[in-house]
Amino acid sequence: MSEQPLPPGQYVPRDWPALHYGPVPRFRPERWDLRVYGFTENLGEYRWTWPEFDALPRVRTVSDFHCVTRFTMPEVAWSGVSTRTLVELAPPAPSVTHVLVWAEYGYSANMRIGDFLADDVLLATHREGAPLAPEHGHPVRLVVPHLYGWKSVKWVRAVEYLTADRRGFWEERGYHNRADPWKEQRYSYQEEPGDGPPLV
Repeated sequence: MSEQPLPPGQYVPRDWPALHYGPVPRFRPERWDLRVYGFTENLGEYRWTWPEFDALPRVRTVSDFHCVTRFTMPEVAWSGVSTRTLVELAPPAPSVTHVLVWAEYGYSANMRIGDFLADDVLLATHREGAPLAPEHGHPVRLVVPHLYGWKSVKWVRAVEYLTADRRGFWEERGYHNRADPWKEQRYSYQEEPGDGPPLV
């Protein structure tokens, strides 16, 4: 088990709960694709089919996973495609400051481009050497270890480059825009000026 301290208010559970909004989507490889669009460098759209995405270079990371519901899973081994690889293949315009990561059924989460490109952030396909379980995001989930888990979007289908921040699904419904577990940024009422766009 990790010797690292836990963020404030967190505990280590016996099992990993599967928490999500809405039903678990069915994976259809022949229909699946991943798109990158918005303010790309050439203003075009990029797209990978499942075989194309599955053939991209892979990385392995080990990191703690912090859920806003207060559990932390220590030292989780992930493998998948680094977000840096994706951005090299689909370069953003210099003016891009944030991304909005989209999933099945219109779910989304926003973050700063620097958070998206952190060293250990990846589009994971495997956990502990096995393909992700459907309820944990199969075939692809984003993993952003330094933010609360709702930013680690399950069932990823698209990345949108933004030149200004825009709140995602839970950020519009009362969760903190930044989501730093070490600062316990759980809810929007905790936000300071500059933490995010106004709630509407």
